[in-house]
Amino acid sequence: MRKLVILIILSIVCSLFIGSIESVDTSKFKTCKDSHFCKRNRVSHEVGVMNEMKSKQNFNIVEGSIKLVNQENTIYFDLQEQNQKSNVLTMKLQIYEGGIVRMRAQEKEPLLNKQRYHVQDVLLDTIKTVPIQWKQEPSKQSNTFSFKHGEKECCYVLVQLVPFKLDVYIMNELAITTNNDNLFHFEPISDKPQPLPPKEKKPEEVVEENKEANQEENNNSNDNNNNNNNNNNNNDNNEEEQQVSTEGYWEERFGSHQDSKPNGPMSIGMDFTFVGSSHVYGIPEHTTRLSLKSTTGNGINEQPYRLYNLDVFEYEIDKTMALYGHVPLMISHDTKKTVGVFWLNAAETFVDIEDVTTPVSPSKKTHWISESGIIDVFYLTGPSPSAIFKQYAYLTGTTALPQMFSLGYHQCKWNYKSEDDVKQVDNGFDENHIPYDVIWLDIEHTDGKRYFTWDNNNFPTPADMQNIIGAKHRKMVTIVDPHIKRDNNYYIHSEATSKGYYIKNKDGNDYDGWCWPGSSSYLDFTNPEIRKWWATQFGYDKYKGSTPNLYIWNDMNEPSVFNGPEVSMHKDAKHYGGFEHRDVHNLYGYYYHMASADGLVQRNPDQNDRPFVLSRAFFAGSQRIGAIWTGDNSAQWSHLEISNPMLLSMNLAGITFSGADVGGFFGNPDAELLTRWYQAGAFQPFFRGHAHLDSRRREPWLFDEPHTTIIREAIVKRYSYLPLWYTTFHQNTLNGAPVIRPLWVQYPKEANLFDVDDQYLIGDSLLVKPVTQQSCKTMKVLLPGQSVNEIWYDVDTEKPINAGVIEIDTPLEKIPVYQRGGSIIPKKERVRRSTYQMRDDPYTIRVALDSSKSAQGQLYIDDEHSFDYKKGKFLYRQFTFKDNVLSFSDASNKSSTSYKPNATIEKIVILGVQKPHSITCNITGKEKLSFEYDSTLSKLTIRKPDLLVDTDFIIKLN
Repeated sequence: MRKLVILIILSIVCSLFIGSIESVDTSKFKTCKDSHFCKRNRVSHEVGVMNEMKSKQNFNIVEGSIKLVNQENTIYFDLQEQNQKSNVLTMKLQIYEGGIVRMRAQEKEPLLNKQRYHVQDVLLDTIKTVPIQWKQEPSKQSNTFSFKHGEKECCYVLVQLVPFKLDVYIMNELAITTNNDNLFHFEPISDKPQPLPPKEKKPEEVVEENKEANQEENNNSNDNNNNNNNNNNNNDNNEEEQQVSTEGYWEERFGSHQDSKPNGPMSIGMDFTFVGSSHVYGIPEHTTRLSLKSTTGNGINEQPYRLYNLDVFEYEIDKTMALYGHVPLMISHDTKKTVGVFWLNAAETFVDIEDVTTPVSPSKKTHWISESGIIDVFYLTGPSPSAIFKQYAYLTGTTALPQMFSLGYHQCKWNYKSEDDVKQVDNGFDENHIPYDVIWLDIEHTDGKRYFTWDNNNFPTPADMQNIIGAKHRKMVTIVDPHIKRDNNYYIHSEATSKGYYIKNKDGNDYDGWCWPGSSSYLDFTNPEIRKWWATQFGYDKYKGSTPNLYIWNDMNEPSVFNGPEVSMHKDAKHYGGFEHRDVHNLYGYYYHMASADGLVQRNPDQNDRPFVLSRAFFAGSQRIGAIWTGDNSAQWSHLEISNPMLLSMNLAGITFSGADVGGFFGNPDAELLTRWYQAGAFQPFFRGHAHLDSRRREPWLFDEPHTTIIREAIVKRYSYLPLWYTTFHQNTLNGAPVIRPLWVQYPKEANLFDVDDQYLIGDSLLVKPVTQQSCKTMKVLLPGQSVNEIWYDVDTEKPINAGVIEIDTPLEKIPVYQRGGSIIPKKERVRRSTYQMRDDPYTIRVALDSSKSAQGQLYIDDEHSFDYKKGKFLYRQFTFKDNVLSFSDASNKSSTSYKPNATIEKIVILGVQKPHSITCNITGKEKLSFEYDSTLSKLTIRKPDLLVDTDFIIKLN
């Protein structure tokens, strides 16, 4: 009977996720008005006054507390709340290499029995502070002091004592001002006050009160009775105001869920104004446009952007509500500078954005509010886009160089139901001459949702299945989620229980929530010991049926708890170190992703295979671990359209290896939508088709012509550009630059580009504008660079086009893609069925000349799978075309001369060049090269030069 009840409950809960749902039920998720810490501290702009629940705090620097400790490269001082003298904070200011400024604040004397969480394991161990040089030393005669954050006098930080304020100057101009509106708040951790017992009255006092009450009743008229009612109402209002002012301090409810809040109120907040800027970007993941919209001020009444990892399936468009992952990084850009703020906090966070006018120019004011943690802020001082990316990468790392196979096409569905099904799908790609690299298995492949197991009926020989796929040099990915089925016969659960590895509920028992297996518990991945244990579970001796050809998918790791508040975990659950889930929530998926990737590395004796683990949840630093996707989207044109701004926002925040489910996870796309989505996905970093359990099968060949042919062409085009993708990912490891980037990154002074998010650049070479509107026959494309006389080349027609707005025809087969004049792109144009077969294929080099008849580009090559590149076993080559000479040389002094790939250059195409009389090369045996010339396109083609990619050469057009 008990099992039957459990199955009924589980079927009801799961139906919420499996059934046909038109859009997300927003009532299940909080807004600022539902989160008391946000409601207390948010400013109400509708009425122009502070929120009634907000207790205004003014912080001043304590006189005489400022000191520079040279041994620590740190300025220390105390901050005291003006109206609550006991609220004293210690603030630390530091400068890091590259001109990064860091500000931290926490209680000076915290309670011994309570603690604040400091985010761990996100910043690199390699970051270093530099000595601080005063620009203006503190003195009793001045209310300010200042210090330099760069080598030049023009770049400095100015700190005001009363009230506290911190300003960052770049080139002698104010760039970021902190606490300009006195929104700095810091609720000190305290013990819960005990209610006072009612005061007992003396007998004579009671007699006197009764006598006065009787006399009042006899003497007063009905009017007086009305007055009494008003007085009673006023008293009730006073009591209500007092209740509201402390509402949510020590407990909080949302729906049927209660949060016990044993530490009471401990929120923090700060305002940052980006001076002279009208555009801010970042803080993914949300479904708004790339340039973040204002949420308050000037009659705007939007909810603030929310940063709290949640399982929000079939999300709505143009909403500030939280989604699956978040990076608390905001970048501001204007024609003079690019700067940023990195708010290092893993708790629930809200961010308001407002357009304001400063004495200098229009600016963007932002207000950040977090439920717990310390104030830990990094100011990225730029001042260029490339400098910002380097600074953020310096702090949190660059994207892990992916294996080449993971840049190919991935085929997924919930669920391929058997080994025969997998075999048929795999053969379908070959029969239809469509390349692909990876086939995926969702939760149904397991034995009853027990991860690291197989359904013996449908997948009786999993190793053989993987080897059949592997014989074609393809891979398989299986899903491994963080919820563990509570089954004593399941080895993962029994061992985790015996070791005490589960997160605890507020009462100290193993946390028990509902997810796909039913009753489930969740491992505490914030504990390094548990992460190490989890990594061992991927060993071939433990994950029975797995092979080196198998890689991993981490889903539901926000974490998702079907019967929890907001489909997630209770905030008062207990983690390693005594911290609550509210403190570490946004880090949970990050740590889980980390442990899984470590397991894939450690499973091999030589530990020399780069891991591939896809994760849905993410945080700052997730780029160091693996790929991310945008979650459970829908088969709608609006979801196709918003995928580009979402991925651009993630790329700006370091999450470069990212993509959106092609075709939409929920629903059934028609042939046109699916075709356009394949075309868009082919030019996004992570390229996977995926579909819901209830969606109809939609493998690329299942639609009528011409759709199958056009989809095939889009996937083939993706494979032809893999050398460019691989090189661009390598370049990210050098400088942190986004793999796909907004146009303003390349053209930072062209203000008309600051809002553009329906087209983008791959590296600095290709401009892509996916078709995202139904029945689109023509469209306008903005080709940037008018200020520098840029030339663009349509990759299909090879015709040159001057920068500006053009209108083009967009028949179904057309993907608007343009190569920038001045770039050189490596390609491989032989069609193979997977990336492995392409390894030794020759390269085609496409040179597109700019208005000065010059161009440059790079090519990166390694073994495409191992960590040997870290030992110098790679080639990074530089192409340069200038003065009718194409040269090929080493672009790195770190590559090994012993690395000799078996690849050559079989074709060189030069666009925008005059016809030469002859072409010579300095390589023996290649002194004179034959060529073809198309005068209508000014196109030169050198066929079969057969030059080795590891050899320097010079080709001269005479």
